[in-house]
Amino acid sequence: MFIIPMIQFSMKNNFFNNIYNILIAATPKEKFEQFETIYKIFLDNKLTFEPTKTIEVFTQPAFQSFCTIVDSKKVPQRKNLATNEGKAILLHAVAHIEYSAIDLALDACYRFQNMPKEFYIDWMEVAEDEIRHFNMINQQLESYDMKYGDLAVHQGLFDASMKTLELIPRMALIPRYMEANGLDANAMMIQKLKSVPNTKEIIELLNIILEEEVDHVKKGDVWYKYGCSKKENFSCDYFKIVNSVYPNSFKKNKYINIEARKAAGFSDKEIETLLQF
Repeated sequence: MFIIPMIQFSMKNNFFNNIYNILIAATPKEKFEQFETIYKIFLDNKLTFEPTKTIEVFTQPAFQSFCTIVDSKKVPQRKNLATNEGKAILLHAVAHIEYSAIDLALDACYRFQNMPKEFYIDWMEVAEDEIRHFNMINQQLESYDMKYGDLAVHQGLFDASMKTLELIPRMALIPRYMEANGLDANAMMIQKLKSVPNTKEIIELLNIILEEEVDHVKKGDVWYKYGCSKKENFSCDYFKIVNSVYPNSFKKNKYINIEARKAAGFSDKEIETLLQF
């Protein structure tokens, strides 16, 4: 990992170059400061959108510089949410999801060049939301005398993004599968926490995230369908696309947040299929 000198940050005011620099920022502070600067310029329409000569396939996530990365089976488990330790482990896991989601949104902006301007507007909005979510969760985490990076994490979301370097698989796998699964898991966690003492603030934060993540999945749905519409004689089968990247991805007897998924663009047929697994 290396840090691009700030003098290069606004090089040619090229959108893709600047997003690349934000992606590789070595700390949350650097990432958020750079994003805030570029987002203002982006909203003022002062960036150019010439495609870059190369698009890098990253081999390591940027958070490797301050997080210990382990296999997903070895991350700390939240065994007892009634304890402060259990709550802190939960919050750290959510913070990691939100931090990873920032880079997922930014990577979509960087990787998929020659897209309509609305595509970049959507994913910059998502990145801004995810930064706000991360900061809310991390602030709550610090009330338990812990900060993001204190616990080991996995790089599952990063790996998924680097396995989907084309638009349709990316939109199918990340927003419409992984983030949509989050709509299910978040709703279940909120219900579970309602029976746990001293979790009101955590529930409030998770409710904010759940409500706003519906829009994020919806944005993914829009651009998934956009990509499909551009492919002639292409069968845009969501389930086949996801399983082609991660076989056996759809689990039996899984809770499905039907209302949230419908709001995010899932068809009745897709939801019916999900319920049949």
